[in-house]
Amino acid sequence: MSDRGVDLSALPKEVRDQLAELDLELSEGDITQKGYEKKRTKLLAPFIIQTPVAPPQNDAQPSAPSSSSHAPAPANSSRYRERRSRRTHRNGGTRDDRYRSDIHTEAVQAALAKNKEEKMALPMPTKRRSTYVQSPIETRTPPDSSSGSEDETSARRQSSVVAPQPQVHPYLQSPDYWMNRSAQGSSTSSSASSTLSHGEAKPQPQSQPQPQPQYKPQYQPLYQPHHQPLQQPQQLPHRQPQEQSRTAAVTDMLALSRIAPSENSAPPPDVTAVAPPSRGPRVDLPSNAVARGMSRGHSRSSMMETADGVPVNSRVSTKIQQLLNTLKRPKRPPLSEFFTDDSEEIVQVPQPDPNTPRPEGRQIIPVKGEPLGVVSNWPPALQAALARWGATQGKSPALTALDITGKPLYTLTYGKLWSRSVKLAYTLLNKLGTKNEQILKPGDRVALVYPNSDPGMFWVALYGCLLAEVIPVPIEVPLSRKDAGISQVGFLLGSCGVGLALTSEICLKGLPKTPTGEILQFKGWPRMKWVITDSKYLTKPSKDWQPHIPTANTDPAYIEYKASKEGTVVGVAVSKVAMLTHCQALTQACNYCEGETLVNVLDFKKDMGLWHGVLTAVMNRIHTISVPYAVMKACPLSWVQRVHMNKARVALVKCRDLHWAMMAHRDQRDISLASLRMLIVADGANPWSVSSCDAFLNLFQSYGLKPEVICPCAASPEAMTVAIRRPGVPGAPLPARAILSMGGLSYGVIRVNTEDKNSALTVQDVGHVMPGALMCIVRPDGPPQLCKTDEIGEIIINSRAGGMMYYGLPGLTKNTFEVIPVNANGVPIGEIPFVRSGLLGFVGPGSLIFVVGKIEGLLMVSGRRHNADDLVATALAVEPVKTVYRGRITVFSVTVFYDERVVIVAEQRPDASEEDSFQWMSRVLQAIDSIHQVGLYCLALVPANTLPKTPLGGIHISDTKQFFLDGNLHPCNILMCPHTCVTNLPKPRQKQPVGVGPASVMVGNLVAGKRIAQAVGRDLGMIEDQDLVRKHQYLTEALQWRAQTDPDHALYVLLNAKGVTVGTATCVQLHKRAEKIAAALYEKSSINTGENVVLLYPPGIDLIAAFYGCLYAGCVPVNVRPPHPQNLAATLPTVRMIIDVSKAACILTTQNLMRTLRSKEAAASVNIKTWPTIIDTDDLPRRRPPQIYKPPTAEMIAYLDFSVSTTGMLTGVKISHAAVSALCRSIKLQCELYSSRQIAICLDPYCGLGFVLWCLASVYSGHQSILIPPFELESCLSLWLSTLSQYRIRDTFCSYSVMELCTKGLGTQTELLKARGVNLSCVRSCVVIAEERPRLTLSQSFSKLFKDLGLSARAVSTAFGSRVNLAVCLQGTTGPDPCTVYVDMKSLRHDRVRLVERGAPQSLPLMESGKILPGVRVIIVNPETKGPLGDSHLGEIWVNSPHNASGYYTIYGEESLQANHFNTKLSFGDPHTLWARTGYLGFVKRTELLDASGDRHDALFVVGSLDETLELRGLRYHPSDIETSVSRAHRSIAESAVFTWTNLLVVVSELCGSEQDALDLVPLITNVVLEEHHLIVGVVVVVDPGVIPINSRGEKQRMHLRDSFLADQLDPIYVAYNM
Repeated sequence: MSDRGVDLSALPKEVRDQLAELDLELSEGDITQKGYEKKRTKLLAPFIIQTPVAPPQNDAQPSAPSSSSHAPAPANSSRYRERRSRRTHRNGGTRDDRYRSDIHTEAVQAALAKNKEEKMALPMPTKRRSTYVQSPIETRTPPDSSSGSEDETSARRQSSVVAPQPQVHPYLQSPDYWMNRSAQGSSTSSSASSTLSHGEAKPQPQSQPQPQPQYKPQYQPLYQPHHQPLQQPQQLPHRQPQEQSRTAAVTDMLALSRIAPSENSAPPPDVTAVAPPSRGPRVDLPSNAVARGMSRGHSRSSMMETADGVPVNSRVSTKIQQLLNTLKRPKRPPLSEFFTDDSEEIVQVPQPDPNTPRPEGRQIIPVKGEPLGVVSNWPPALQAALARWGATQGKSPALTALDITGKPLYTLTYGKLWSRSVKLAYTLLNKLGTKNEQILKPGDRVALVYPNSDPGMFWVALYGCLLAEVIPVPIEVPLSRKDAGISQVGFLLGSCGVGLALTSEICLKGLPKTPTGEILQFKGWPRMKWVITDSKYLTKPSKDWQPHIPTANTDPAYIEYKASKEGTVVGVAVSKVAMLTHCQALTQACNYCEGETLVNVLDFKKDMGLWHGVLTAVMNRIHTISVPYAVMKACPLSWVQRVHMNKARVALVKCRDLHWAMMAHRDQRDISLASLRMLIVADGANPWSVSSCDAFLNLFQSYGLKPEVICPCAASPEAMTVAIRRPGVPGAPLPARAILSMGGLSYGVIRVNTEDKNSALTVQDVGHVMPGALMCIVRPDGPPQLCKTDEIGEIIINSRAGGMMYYGLPGLTKNTFEVIPVNANGVPIGEIPFVRSGLLGFVGPGSLIFVVGKIEGLLMVSGRRHNADDLVATALAVEPVKTVYRGRITVFSVTVFYDERVVIVAEQRPDASEEDSFQWMSRVLQAIDSIHQVGLYCLALVPANTLPKTPLGGIHISDTKQFFLDGNLHPCNILMCPHTCVTNLPKPRQKQPVGVGPASVMVGNLVAGKRIAQAVGRDLGMIEDQDLVRKHQYLTEALQWRAQTDPDHALYVLLNAKGVTVGTATCVQLHKRAEKIAAALYEKSSINTGENVVLLYPPGIDLIAAFYGCLYAGCVPVNVRPPHPQNLAATLPTVRMIIDVSKAACILTTQNLMRTLRSKEAAASVNIKTWPTIIDTDDLPRRRPPQIYKPPTAEMIAYLDFSVSTTGMLTGVKISHAAVSALCRSIKLQCELYSSRQIAICLDPYCGLGFVLWCLASVYSGHQSILIPPFELESCLSLWLSTLSQYRIRDTFCSYSVMELCTKGLGTQTELLKARGVNLSCVRSCVVIAEERPRLTLSQSFSKLFKDLGLSARAVSTAFGSRVNLAVCLQGTTGPDPCTVYVDMKSLRHDRVRLVERGAPQSLPLMESGKILPGVRVIIVNPETKGPLGDSHLGEIWVNSPHNASGYYTIYGEESLQANHFNTKLSFGDPHTLWARTGYLGFVKRTELLDASGDRHDALFVVGSLDETLELRGLRYHPSDIETSVSRAHRSIAESAVFTWTNLLVVVSELCGSEQDALDLVPLITNVVLEEHHLIVGVVVVVDPGVIPINSRGEKQRMHLRDSFLADQLDPIYVAYNM
C-alpha cells in the first residue's frame, strides 16, 4: 500500500484533516473504494519513505491473530488498520450516530440472542457469479469474492495457512437439500430428515466444525445458530441414497458451477430428462421427449451477448427488437374506479386482539403559546428592517460565506446587501424586456437557482425579489436530466406558474446544455427564461426610484418547496405577514439580540436555514456565517471551528453535523464552545436525535459546551416552526425524557415502557409551542378528531406565522391549511382553521411537546403504525454493520394485496461477502420482527452509489420506491419474506364432502333453471350413394378410386423457403409411390400384416406416400418426428423410445436420416446396433405389390398417433379405419372441402389434427393442400403469408409457434409486405391447431398486426383436440364467429363459472375453441363424482363421437391410465352412452348467436389441462394464468413457467435483459402473483432464455422443468427462496 513508510502522526495537520475527510466520505458512501484508494495515495505520495520495509505492524493494533469467529480483517490493508487504530478512541468509530442509541443496540442484541437457540432454516439464495459482479452507475471496483484485492490476497497467503477449499456437495444448493436441512434443524424431524441423519454420507453437522486453521471458508456452514425457523417444511421428497453419497468435484461455491459427477454416466433415455447439465454451445431444444422441426433456438431466442452484455438478436434488426419490447410492455390495468372493489370477499380480516391497548385519557385541551410581545421598534415589514440596517448600519456584517476549505471567502455587509437588492429589484421590474414592455409585474413567481456554496447571491436575489414584490421560489440546481425527482420540480414550477429563473453566472455555466449551447429543457419543466443576477449585469436605479415597501399583508411573500411522501413537489406559499410574524416569534422564543453572530450549517433556501439564517437574521441585524454542505464534507469540524473563531452565540445544525463533528474531532485543544447560548438542532424532532445530542454533549462538554444550550425544535414547511426548546437557565435541571413502549406506539397509544426494555423508544421534548400559536393533536386518519391525552396524533397549529396554501393547488390546500378539529361526537370545536404540521406527537407534562415521527415516515401495516426512522435504527443496530453504509439505508412501504408491506433498501459495501450480507439481512429480519412485531416483506441491498440522491446527499425515497416498483433497482442481494408478513390471504377452500347424491344435485340444478352443460355438433348425415360408401369406407380405397377417376388432379404441392414448388403429388403419382413402398414391405418376409412400421420423415410428400404404402401393405404406420441433426443427444432418445414402445418391425425413412441413425453421433446417445430393419424409400425399384390389403372390418387399427403431453408423458393412441373416415368426413363438412378447393397448411405433421390435415384430409375430400414445412419459415418469415396471398387461399391451418414467429418477426414489416403486394383479404378462415386453451392475446396481436394487409378480424380462430379425440372442435367456414367471454378468476378457482364485464378486476378473457365438429357430442362432467354439471360449473370435457380413438396403444411411464379414458359412463343422467375423457377442464355457454339451424349456439370454452392444474390452498389454479401475470411483471421476462413443489409455488422466469436485472424480478414476480392470484411465491428461479422446455406444439413442459429444477440442472442465474 502507498502509506507503508508513513508515520501518520507526523503528517501536516491539513493532510491529516484531508485523510480524515476521505475516511468520512468512504463511511458515508459518498466515494467509491477505488476513488478512496486513489485520492489517498495521491495525498500520501510526497511523504512516502522509499525504502524496503518489513511487513508493517501497527503499534496501535495488537498483532494477535483475529479470533476465528470473525472474518479476518484484510491483513495487509494498511488503510483499514490505520483507520481502525486512529478511530479506536473516537466515539463509536464509523457508526452513524444519527441513529445511535446504546440502549437500542443492546435491545437488538438481546432480541437476536433470544432466537439464538433456535436455528433458522433460511436457504441462502443461489446466484451465478456474473450476477453480482456488477458495476453501479459510477465505476467502482467489482467486489472481489475475498474481502481484499489481488495484492492483499497474496500477502494474506503468507500470513495464514491456506486450507484447501472445503469439499462441497453438488446438491448443497439444491432445493431438496434445503428442505432436508431445514427439517433436520427443526425440532420435529420428518422422515426425510431422520433418514438423512443416519449413516449416509452427509455434510458435516454444525456441531463438529471441520478444523480449518485460521481460514474462513467462502461459504460458512449455512446455518448460523441465531436464526429462528420461519416455516416448518412439509414432508419432503427424499433424495436417493446414491445421490446423497456422491462425492463432489471440488466446486468453487461462489461461482456455483455445477460440475456433473463422473459416476453418473448417461442415464437411460427417459422423457423426464432435459438437455445435459453442462451447458455447451446451446442448441435450443424442446424437452427430449419430442424434437421439433423448428428448433427452439431460432424460434424463441436466437440471442447473442454483445460485449456489454446486452443481448442482441442475431438475425433481427433493432426495429424488430423495439417492436418486441413494445409488445412486451405491460398493458395498463383497467380503471378500478369503475368497479366495486371486492376486497371484503377476498381478504381474511384478522380478528382484533382483545389485548390491544386503547387510549383511556380525557380529550386533549388545545395548548396555547405565550402571547407574542409587541416591541415598539419592530418593523412593519421585513424589507423595512433591511432598509433600516442598510441605511443606519451599512458597515455591519450581514453574511460571511466560506470557501471549500472552510476559510472566509467574502463578507456581505448590510449596506451592500441593501444596495444590491435594490439594484436587482429595479432591474427585475424595469430592465428585463425591451423599452416599453414590462416582463415581470408584482405578484409574478420567479425561480431562484443558486448552489449551496453561494449564499451571498441567494440573499441578494431573495431580498431583491421581496423589494420588487415578485414571489421567489427557491429550488435546487438541476445537475442533469436524470436528477432524482427532476420532473417533480417541473410540476412545482408549473403549478406556481414560473417562467423566469434567476441564477448566477457561474451556476449558469455549470447547467447542462444542448449541443447548440442552450440550456437543456429538463424533463417536465415549463419553458424558462434565465436571468443572471451578478452585480455587473444589474442596472443602478435612477435617483428618484425607490422600492415600494408596503406594510406586511396577506399576499404571498415567497414559496418554499416541499417533497411529499409520494415524491410530488409542491410549493408552500408564505404570506408577507406570516413571514414577519414568524421572524418575530422566533426572535422572542430564541431571544435574538441585535448584532449577534449565528453559524448556519443548514440549507439556506428553505426550512430552518431560511427562517433563522436569512430572514430572522436580517430582522435582528445578526451576522450569519454560512457553512455549506460541500465544506462540511471537506472539513466536518468546520462549523465548530467557526463557532470558536467568531465567538458565535447561536449555531443551527442537524444531528448529522453533530455526528460528523464527533467523528472528525481530534484532540483539538484549541476550540471552545463556551460562547454558544443556543445550539438549535433542526431535526431534534426525530426520535433518534436524543442519542446524537447526548453523545455530542458528552464529548464537547469539556470544550465549554453547556448542557442547557442544546435546543431541539420541531418544524414543517406548512406550519413552519411548531415548537422549540428555549435556552435554559444555567444549572437548572434538564428536561425529562419519555421512555415509551413501541408496542403502544404502534397502536397510537402512549404507554410508559415497563415490561420489555428491548422495545422501548426514548424521546426528548422539543420545548413549548411558539409564541402566539395555538396547538391541538388530532387523529391522523379520518376526520380531524381531537385525541385523548394518552393518544399519539398529528400536531396541528393555528398561528399567524404559518404557511397559507399550496400554491396553485386549491384542493390539496383545503385539506391541510383549513382544518377545523372536531370532538368525539364530530362537532367542530370552534371556527378557527388550523394547519396540519405532518408531525406525530403528544403533549407531555408541563405542556412540553414530544414528537415521535412524521406522517410521511409512517408505515401503516395491518392497522398498526410503524415509523420508518425507527426501523432504520433497528436495522443499523444489528452488528456488525460491515455490510452496508450507515447513511445509505431507507425504509418505505408498498401496497401489495390490500395492505402495506415494509421494504428496506440499503447500499452494500463493495467488500461485503455474500455470506456476510445474507447473514446480516436475516438478522435484520429477526430484529425487526422481535422489536417492532412487524414482518419485513423485502430487504434489498444494491451496489454502492446506485440509489438516487437528494441534493444534500440523502436517499431520495420516492424515486427509490419507484425504482423498486418498476424493477430498476438492480439489487445485488435480496431477501423476500412474504410468508411471515402476508397475513390477510383468503381462507383456504375446504372441499365439501360428497354427502348429497349426484342425482339430487342435478334435480337441484334443473329446479334452479340451470342447463346441463352439453353441446352437440350438427348431424353427420347418412351417405346414400353406394359408390360413395365404398369410396369412403377406407382411405386406401379412396386413393385408388381417385387414381382411377381423376388421375392428374394434384392433391399436394410442397413449397420450399423461396416459395418455389419442390414437389407435387397427383392422385395417380401418390398411388404409384404408395405401391412401390408396399411392394418393398411385402418383400421383407419378416414384416407381417398388422405389424407396426415407424415413419421417420421430414414434413413433405414422402411422408404421405409412406403412410399410404403402409396401409397398402396392411401394416400399421407410426409417424415419428425425426431427430434434430444438431441435437441428437436430446432428440434421438425419444425416437428410440417410440420405436421400442411401439415394437416397430421396421423403419421407413430417407437416405439422409438413415445415415444419421447409424452415425457415430447417434451411437453416443442410443444403441444403434439394435435398430429394427431400416428401409430407405428414396430410390425404390418400380414394383407393384402382389395385392393391396383391405382390412376385414373398419374397427381395425389404421395408424398409431404418438405424442408427448405437456406433463411429459408419451402416449400412443389407436385410431381405427372407421374413426379416420368419420373424422375426415366431419372435417369435410365443417370446412366445406371439395376437389376444386385449395388450402394451405403450415404446421408439424407428426400427431393429432396436424397429421390428419397433412396426410389424410386431401385424399378423402379431394381438395388440394399446399404444404409449407414450418422450419422453412426460419429462413423466410413471410413464406406462409405470401403463399396465402399468391394462391388466394381461403382456408389455412397453422400452429401457435408459426403464428408467434410471424407476430414477433414480421410485426414491423407490414408496410414492406404491403409494398410487395401481399394481400390477405382472401383469407376466410385461419385456424390454429392446438390441444390447449386458445391463446387469445397471440391471436389478437396477429389479427391486429396483419389487419393492414387485409386480414379480416373474424378470420382467426382455433381448433381443439386431445389424445382421446384428435378433433373435438374446429372453426369451419359456416356458423357464427368465435366468441370471447370474460370470467371471474376467483370463481374459476372454485370450479365455478361466473361471467363478468370486459375489464372487470380479476377477470380472465377466454375464447371459444372453435365450433364443435359434426357428429361430436360434448358434456361437462365433475371429474370426481362423474356426474354431469350445470353450465355455471367448470368440469372435465367428455366427448362422444364416431372418431374417438379406440384406446391407448401404451402409455409410457404411466401404464395405470386405464381404458376408462375411452369408454366411461356417467354416474347418473344418461348411463348408456360411452364417453371418452379428454383430460381438459372447460365449460359450455349458450351464446346469443344462432347456428346454421337457427338455434342458439352452444360454445365450448377450454380452460386448461386437468393434469397441469395446481391445487394450492384448496383452490384450483391454471399455470398459464399465473404465467401471464408473471410475464407482465417486468420488461425483461421473456417467458415463464410455474409448478408446485412440496406445497410451494415455484416460478421459473427466463431473463431476456442483462443479468443485473435478475434480482429485480424477484419482488415484482412475488407482488404480481400475490395481487392477482392471492398466492405467495415460494421460490423464484431466474434462468437464461430457452431453458423452459417446449414441445413440438409450442406448449411448455412444466413437469420436465420441475424435474430439472429438483435435479439441479437448470444452471439458474439466481434462485430466491421466499421463505
